[in-house]
Amino acid sequence: MINPQTPSQVGTGARPAPEQSASLLSQSFGWMFAGLLLTAAIAYFVSGNAQIKNTVGDMWFLIFFGQLGLAIGIQGLIGRISATVALGLFFVFAATMGFTVGVIISFYSVPSVVSSFFGASAMFGAAALYGYTTKRSLTGLGGFLFMGVIGLIVASIVNVFLGNGVIGWVIALIGVIIFTVITAYDVQRIKYGDYITATGSIEKASVLGALHLYINFVNIFLFLLRLFGSRD
Repeated sequence: MINPQTPSQVGTGARPAPEQSASLLSQSFGWMFAGLLLTAAIAYFVSGNAQIKNTVGDMWFLIFFGQLGLAIGIQGLIGRISATVALGLFFVFAATMGFTVGVIISFYSVPSVVSSFFGASAMFGAAALYGYTTKRSLTGLGGFLFMGVIGLIVASIVNVFLGNGVIGWVIALIGVIIFTVITAYDVQRIKYGDYITATGSIEKASVLGALHLYINFVNIFLFLLRLFGSRD
């Protein structure tokens, strides 16, 4: 599980014009889908290569914290680097995620992976639609969601050593709920222009939005796979 989102980093400014909001959302989702395609391609290759899987497994914690650091770094530096560099770093992040996702899906049956993907797509899509259409402000959820994510990360790391199946199942269930809500929360922030305020441009805001949406989708997918997947 990777989630470097820090709600306090995103300010609130004047709402963008409808056409500007639509452009930002389309760019964010476009880059997100491109990142997912890159991750999927690498994951497919990794899942069929035993040597790479063993190498990734041996370096699991190093890769995990490296990905976490990279994602946090993109957010921290996005105000000082160009949109092109930020986008390049996003694709580097998506590529590295392909290695970890590839190892994880290799333990599950193909039908489980496919059904989890479509389940994640449905939940992500419904949450995104809600975040875009609702008139209710979701801003107040930011602090609670951030604390929930920190709790998930800590609990997941602890359970790596405990290996408790019940705790793992509970973590996965809570994870699905939290990242589904975060998806609606992030889409509303993108729509309202918070990402433009944080980054200073539509181009950089689209990269930051893509990063957050990508993280949400991947986490929903992995948690659903843990909940309902059948291991080979």
